[in-house]
Amino acid sequence: MEFDIIVLGSGPGGYVAAIRASQLGQKVAIVERENLGGICLNWGCIPTKALLKSAQVYNYINHAEDYGIKVGTAKADFAKVIKRSRDVAGGMSKGVEFLMRKNKITVIEGEGKLARGKKLVVTAKDGSKKEYSAPHIILATGGRAKELPNLPIDGKKIIGYREAMTLPKMPEKLVVVGAGAIGVEFAYFYQSMGCEVTVIEYLDQGLLPREDKDVSKELTKIFKKQGITVLAGHAVTTVETKGKTCKVSVQNRKDESTQIIECDVVLSAAGVTPNTSNLGLEALGIKTERGLVEVDEYYKTNVSGIYAIGDIVPGPALAHVASAEAITCVEAIAGHHPSPIDYGNIPSCTYCSPEVSSVGLTEAQAKEEGYDIKVGKFPFSASGKASASGAKEGFVKVIYDAKYGELLGAHMIGSNVTEMIAEMVTAKRLETTGHEILKAIHPHPTMSEAVMEATAAAYDEVIHL
Repeated sequence: MEFDIIVLGSGPGGYVAAIRASQLGQKVAIVERENLGGICLNWGCIPTKALLKSAQVYNYINHAEDYGIKVGTAKADFAKVIKRSRDVAGGMSKGVEFLMRKNKITVIEGEGKLARGKKLVVTAKDGSKKEYSAPHIILATGGRAKELPNLPIDGKKIIGYREAMTLPKMPEKLVVVGAGAIGVEFAYFYQSMGCEVTVIEYLDQGLLPREDKDVSKELTKIFKKQGITVLAGHAVTTVETKGKTCKVSVQNRKDESTQIIECDVVLSAAGVTPNTSNLGLEALGIKTERGLVEVDEYYKTNVSGIYAIGDIVPGPALAHVASAEAITCVEAIAGHHPSPIDYGNIPSCTYCSPEVSSVGLTEAQAKEEGYDIKVGKFPFSASGKASASGAKEGFVKVIYDAKYGELLGAHMIGSNVTEMIAEMVTAKRLETTGHEILKAIHPHPTMSEAVMEATAAAYDEVIHL
């Protein structure tokens, strides 16, 4: 069967590529070996947010008296919380099925592998094989949990993020290895559900070590206050899984002292690794670097007619990045002239409580790049809306180039800040200056006023601090 474009993988990169290609008049097929929507919709972004919402509701109820409301003792039904998350994921996957039908996209079930002559051989679950061809094949196979050599995932005592979303019962004690977004979100969820949680991070900075140092420090302080143990600058050396519990050996990287932490389950949250094996890359001579497919600014590989997007190419392994790459790639194939993606303007969001979001350079990065900077910071403790909402933790921090007023970076920690960061992404895209943000009237009372106030602080004009 022949198509104009075949997309391998139906995650937020793959299905978006297929839909945009169909909108542009292309005959499109999409190949998926599991569930439409890929990891994001089925095992990542969406179901984890459902879990986190349940945790947030539970915390609200437990602190209802802070708002002058008396309720009975709340009890979390762990199985029902998990079921709700799976139901949300199932609904989203069905939504992608609808979009495929609506856009007249052929869905092919099975595992695809590249063959010479711009062909894709798809192996169905029953083992049968069928060959498809197209002048353009887009690889969007995503990633999976990264497995550390000394932390082999067995799916029972040492688990990845997929198992963390479907545990049959709540563990009493959990050790999370890795303090990136995945580790932090699950640490918050399980601690909120009543689990004793320890987070172990190899880097010294603390939670979310790739965020601005002030944000990392603030979140670490808040998590410790919530009752989560955070061991930054520590390495897991071994995990003993014999017996009823796990014994995690942890070494302090500064003084090399060791301790053993006993727990029911260990969550390996060391990031993701690209799904590039068994795709036929080597046979076609497609270049890779450290497991990632090499592409140009429009996602062409070195082999004509083969493209790659999402977690299998260099860049942030984020759903919204994969979707943006998909649209850019397809529009270029269709003969349009899209602007290449600016990877310096990619928002990052972590959905623990309080939330964390950021875009652009951290303060340290801006200094390293030689900028003379103006830095402004506004705490939510000085925000009327935050006080009224009972969400005074956190702050907004902004970084501007002192010479031209260019927005270099924005970093936020607080309630709903993942909904606020888009303002700064748009401002950065439009090359908006600090003075323009300062003079843009922000509604009162809102959390977003903190952006204006932080900018005012950078220019020594802050009113409410």
